[in-house]
Amino acid sequence: MRLLLDTHIALWAVLGSSKLSDQATTLIVGQTMPVTLSIASLWEIALKNNLGRVVRDPIGLTLADAQAEFEEAAFTILPIEPRHLTMVERLEQHHGDPFDRLLVSIAMSDGYLLVTHDRRLAPYGDHVLLV
Repeated sequence: MRLLLDTHIALWAVLGSSKLSDQATTLIVGQTMPVTLSIASLWEIALKNNLGRVVRDPIGLTLADAQAEFEEAAFTILPIEPRHLTMVERLEQHHGDPFDRLLVSIAMSDGYLLVTHDRRLAPYGDHVLLV
């Protein structure tokens, strides 16, 4: 199973957060294939930190620190490809967050299972795993 982590799931995993469910922990730790996240997640962290959303939606790490944690966890960082953007263009409007929509598009385009805690992504079906 190829896992693509939602930004918060990836952060919670590297920070050892109690917000990460046992199911997610088991999936990530027990994964035999590389666990991945999108460069879009790094962009989201940088943007939220820059906009001061650390108060409302705490990231908890600077981009540099998050990137170092992701590297230490051996997460693979995926680039954004034109096919992902083409999928965004065709994606149903179940969710308005552009970062989450891009992650769903990457999962659908490349055969990943998007691991997320965001129930609003459930309507995207088989490529989304709520944990």
